[in-house]
Amino acid sequence: MTDYSEEDVRAMELALGEAERSLCWGDVPIGAVVTRGDEVLARAGNQRERLHDPTAHAELLAIRRASAILKSWRLEGCTLTVTLEPCAMCAGAAVLARLDRLVFGAKDPKAGFAGSLGDLTRDPRLNHRLEVTPGVLEERCAELLRAFFRERRAETS
Repeated sequence: MTDYSEEDVRAMELALGEAERSLCWGDVPIGAVVTRGDEVLARAGNQRERLHDPTAHAELLAIRRASAILKSWRLEGCTLTVTLEPCAMCAGAAVLARLDRLVFGAKDPKAGFAGSLGDLTRDPRLNHRLEVTPGVLEERCAELLRAFFRERRAETS
């Protein structure tokens, strides 16, 4: 039994597509999608290398695009779907954007802040909390990252 829906799987498929696209410019393959119901508002892949911007994480780019489309910084009623558990910066942005839900694929024990290393998304001290659904297409998301880092290590050895 899973705790996620067909919509979650469809959104994760789109996020995986964005992650794969980010490989074209040498970025770590992480993708994100913001949806509202069945509507896809925004999608993005990591662009730190492409934009030379340490904040150009897939999550932030997708949140910015969704906010521009809705003409509001409040993304109430929206879900952020991302292939890797968000870092502290991205988890904080999800809270500040007032997203309803966070769906992610692979856990990130080294930097994840939606349950692994810490949890900004559900911290009761904050004025907003998200519903979090981990593990959607987890193995596919994790394998994309493992393959990227395997290849990177092979290039440097």
